[in-house]
Amino acid sequence: MKPALRPVRTVPIRAIPSCRCRYVSSTRNAKSSVASTDEPSTSNFIQHPSPQKSSSRSPLAILPLSTVLRSLLILSISSSPILLRPCIYTLSVLANPKNPVLDVSRNPFLNWLVKNTLYKQFNAGENKAEVQRSIEEMKRLGYRGVLLGYAREVLVGDSKSALGEKAARQDVETWLKGTLQTVDMAHDGDFVALKFTGMGPQALELLQKQLPPPDYVDSAIRAVCDSAVARGARLLVDAEEQAVQPGIEAWTMRYQKYCNSKTPGRATMYGTYQAYLRSTPATIAKHLEISRQEGYTLGVKLVRGAYLKTEPRHLIWSRKEETDQCYDGIVDALLTRRYNSTLKSASKYHPEQLPPVNVIIATHNQESVRKAHNLRLQQALRGEARVELAYAQLQGMADEISCELVQGYRSGDSDPDAAALENPNVYKLLTWGSVKECMGFLMRRAVENTEAVSRTKQSQLAMVTELKRRLRRAVGLEN
Repeated sequence: MKPALRPVRTVPIRAIPSCRCRYVSSTRNAKSSVASTDEPSTSNFIQHPSPQKSSSRSPLAILPLSTVLRSLLILSISSSPILLRPCIYTLSVLANPKNPVLDVSRNPFLNWLVKNTLYKQFNAGENKAEVQRSIEEMKRLGYRGVLLGYAREVLVGDSKSALGEKAARQDVETWLKGTLQTVDMAHDGDFVALKFTGMGPQALELLQKQLPPPDYVDSAIRAVCDSAVARGARLLVDAEEQAVQPGIEAWTMRYQKYCNSKTPGRATMYGTYQAYLRSTPATIAKHLEISRQEGYTLGVKLVRGAYLKTEPRHLIWSRKEETDQCYDGIVDALLTRRYNSTLKSASKYHPEQLPPVNVIIATHNQESVRKAHNLRLQQALRGEARVELAYAQLQGMADEISCELVQGYRSGDSDPDAAALENPNVYKLLTWGSVKECMGFLMRRAVENTEAVSRTKQSQLAMVTELKRRLRRAVGLEN
């Protein structure tokens, strides 16, 4: 006789202001940029101890003062339309310098200035030693790990049709070397971001034409997969513009089968899905059915989307509220492993239950994070099997959300039993590379903020509140 389940209770969560953000990570304009098993299991992640928590402690208290001050400065500029546009222009000039004085790789003072401000806010480091220090610092703050990406990439429009095979092979070799370095920097359980367009103009052209990878490209990607499996790291394939995205999805599914079949019940490679696209629910449903038929666990990283300015409008939901509904509906289906009105099954033979799936909720939207965490707490109270799940935000952005997650949304009125069972796995997305290599990445961070000023303003106000709290404490007005 099965024991009776505990009565379902609504788990109160501290109210969090709604966020109006569209994007998760960034792209050319604002570029974007774990899991399910059939066995009852709380998580296959190694749970790392979090910093000491208390119901009265500010979530941002875990950040060093230098980080709070730097974040406040950069967020104040980013949330000001008057200051942000000159900042974007300046970054554009530095990313494409016309003379040595404006070249960060040749001007030592300019290199130092950028590295200790914008670069340090958003990037992990220029070499393995610096990157490892950044990763360790993230974990000391209570993060489960990092999503680490190499800065090199090629954008749509950069393709050179006259490029020969010898040069194409050199591009792929350069990408392979940098990507294997990134995998080597990652720790067990960390993620490594892959950008297929980073393999050069020929790869970009293949993706645009939705052609399969040639043998030397296939060998390079498989080498990365094998290295990640051996190291215990996981791979995330970035989503990009629709001009190349169908090709990226085809390659991603090809290598998900290769990677994830090597790690039964666990996804080593993940695809990225953009909820602002009308086609995303159908795409995820199709990929879920493919993974079911081919016998591996699908990896899903869900973002809102990052190409609003360049994508054809008919491909995107007409209102932000529709994107929010799509995002939250997909999350609900993935976490409960039940198809719903948003995510409908692609197979008449499996109309209700999803196959095994690994999930990353990659968003800067507080409301979506709150809903997902509340659902997980209720599942914990009911003793239900839960999919492996990770949350992710960009380094230097939405720290108030990340730090709140690290503390588990624990407040005085939250259920202690559920909170003890549900310790969120929180990650920060970091990019590494030289200051020169990261200039394009930094420029896109600034461009992203032109489309998310309200969200940036919210982060700025959170930093102001935290700084005031520390000042009050310094003068003895607060414990």
